[in-house]
Amino acid sequence: MTISDLLQTIRAASGNVRPADGYSDDVADEKDSVSGSIRRPSWDHPVVATVALELGGLAVSGLIALVGWPFGWLPDTDVVLFVTGFIAIGPAAELYSGAGPPRRLAVVAALLALAAVRLLVTAAVNWAFPALADPGLGSLVGYLVALPIGVAVLAWFLTRANAA
Repeated sequence: MTISDLLQTIRAASGNVRPADGYSDDVADEKDSVSGSIRRPSWDHPVVATVALELGGLAVSGLIALVGWPFGWLPDTDVVLFVTGFIAIGPAAELYSGAGPPRRLAVVAALLALAAVRLLVTAAVNWAFPALADPGLGSLVGYLVALPIGVAVLAWFLTRANAA
C-alpha cells in the first residue's frame, strides 16, 4: 500500500468521495490555470492526513519497540522521530509537487513554522516534565505537534499563491 492509497482511504473514510478523482463531493473543483490540474481550495485535508500518518508512524515505532524489547533494544527517540517523520511527510510532498512555481516562500514559511513550534513545544514539555527532558521526549513531542502545523502553513501559502 502506497502513501497515496493510504490518503485515498483516509479521504474515503472522512466523507463522500468521488472515485474518479478522490475528492469529496462537498469540495468544489477548481482548474489551476498554470498546470490545468484540479485542486482543492480547502487546505485542512493534508493536515488531517499528516496527523493520521503520524499516528501510523508511532504505531510502526511501537511495533519496532515490541519486537526489540525482548532482546533488550528499545528505539531511541531519534529513530521514532525518523520513522514517524518519514511516514508522515507524504501530504507535504504531494502539496509541494502539485503546486505551481511560487513555492519557495511557502516552503520557507513552513520550515520556519515547524522550527518555531517545535522549539516552543519542546521548551514547554521540558519545563513541565523535567524528568523527560534527558531522553529527548520533549523534542519528539515538539516535532509531532509542529509537523501538522508546518503542513498547514505550507498549504495555506500555496493556496494563497495559487489564488493570486
